Amino acid sequence: MNRCDFSYEKKLWKKYKVVAGVDEVGRGCFAGPVVAGCVVFPRDTKYKIPDTISIDDSKKLRPRERETSARWIKKNALAYGIGEASTALINRKGIKKASEVAFRKAIKAVNLKLHFVLIDAFYIPYVKGLRRKNQKAIINGDEKSISIAAASIIAKVYRDKLMTHLSKESKYKNYGWGRNKGYGTREHQGAIKKYGITRYHRKQFVETYLGNH
Repeated sequence: MNRCDFSYEKKLWKKYKVVAGVDEVGRGCFAGPVVAGCVVFPRDTKYKIPDTISIDDSKKLRPRERETSARWIKKNALAYGIGEASTALINRKGIKKASEVAFRKAIKAVNLKLHFVLIDAFYIPYVKGLRRKNQKAIINGDEKSISIAAASIIAKVYRDKLMTHLSKESKYKNYGWGRNKGYGTREHQGAIKKYGITRYHRKQFVETYLGNH
């Protein structure tokens, strides 16, 4: 059951030709990059989303649902892009600035001139051609706008595959990233205490959290 719809997009399509949804995933992780997605659906889209496709906040979907939905999104979107900000950048600049970098990369990767963007919760500074008046930050936007939810889904599928791939390297296999995707699960916390942190760990996140527990 899709709770998201095109309500926000339909209002904007009356004035703007190219409207994108943007969202990020991995913001609260202990390890790995923060990844943003950007999705543009055709203007005044008429198609009905099949019952087999779930478009909602990516965290609420099962892995198989996300992967199926991601394939459908990429096939039916006018354009999409993914942007990544590394752990090194997070450690150097902080998660807020790193997330903004990921957002801007995702928007650039779309390779279309965007007229308006819908974002989950945050405005994005310093986006060429997209001032604040051409952005709308929606609280829990990934539960309301199909474009934002779709961006969340493609970003989540990308990031999960990345973390699973990293988990197969011998020096990282003890952290369980294939299962926890870098989030601070009990298993992950235990591994950090036993084996220490890696180049993919967010030092401030880990030190702050484990220092209080």
